[in-house]
Amino acid sequence: MFFVSREFSFCYGHRLLGHPGKCRHPHGHNGRAVITLSMPELNASGMVVDFTDLKGTVGRWIDENLDHKMVLAAADPLVPLLRELGEPVFVTEGNPTAEMFAKILFDAAAAEKIPVVRVEFWETPACRAVYEKD
Repeated sequence: MFFVSREFSFCYGHRLLGHPGKCRHPHGHNGRAVITLSMPELNASGMVVDFTDLKGTVGRWIDENLDHKMVLAAADPLVPLLRELGEPVFVTEGNPTAEMFAKILFDAAAAEKIPVVRVEFWETPACRAVYEKD
């Protein structure tokens, strides 16, 4: 089995509804994700995937959907207010936690038919969540 990984970084804002700590307030992070792919055999070019192609698909998706956006739960009362002001908002089903970011990025890569098996997402340099294929 062959594995390759590519790292992506982006800036975003969020808050966590119902959180007892300071994360209940709007704030920002410099997120970092490592997306790992796996294939049993290499393609005709001798690769799992061309890193440039991965940047063009997953990197583009991140730029269009998450980078410099407020990422909020659908139930967050800020969503309609920010949209009314023309601010970019990415809405998640639940709280936009590090765990949720790992799954969102996994699902985005999988939707592009990328053989993703693992996403590691750092909300801060010391705090990381992982989502893996079963």
